[in-house]
Amino acid sequence: MTRGIKRVIDLTVAASLLVVLSPLMLLIALAVICESPGGAIFRQRRAGYRSREFDVVKFRSMRPGRPGDGHATGVRDPRITRFGGFLRRTSLDELPQLLNVVKGEMSLVGPRPLLLPSLRPDELVRLETRPGITSLAAVSGRQSITWDERMALDRWYIEHWSLRLDMRILARTIPVTLKQTGVYDADGEMKARS
Repeated sequence: MTRGIKRVIDLTVAASLLVVLSPLMLLIALAVICESPGGAIFRQRRAGYRSREFDVVKFRSMRPGRPGDGHATGVRDPRITRFGGFLRRTSLDELPQLLNVVKGEMSLVGPRPLLLPSLRPDELVRLETRPGITSLAAVSGRQSITWDERMALDRWYIEHWSLRLDMRILARTIPVTLKQTGVYDADGEMKARS
């Protein structure tokens, strides 16, 4: 029953935010297109609920056609555009994921969606719930904590999930995002598995 309530909350809030934020999202899309050639949206296959893969959507923050060393990028990655760097620091690049929430592929709160091959067998438990736009790990340090600490927080969230916990995480997301802390680690990188 409570899982059904979670889905209703996800759908109601995400749809409402899409309407309210649509002018801002249009401006961001135009700015992305004007700064560098290519579309405004970036899509990437990620692992979803019960291992179903889906296309996570974000505002494009990098120049197209410039291959890197992997899917994790650092603050000094030359592919990141100036406006793209701002989008990443403020997490505004994540706004299109509200569409993923409306489609039922994601939730407002849940473990962040990862590439399926990057998950170890003991981490597949995180696929027992829908991935989220925000997460317990995101409000507990983001990139300032290790990969294993993030995975442990994801497992703890799944084992102790409640609507009350979701509300607490959502409430903590706003100040964490505004502070723009933990987007990259101390070396300006995004942590991959060590």
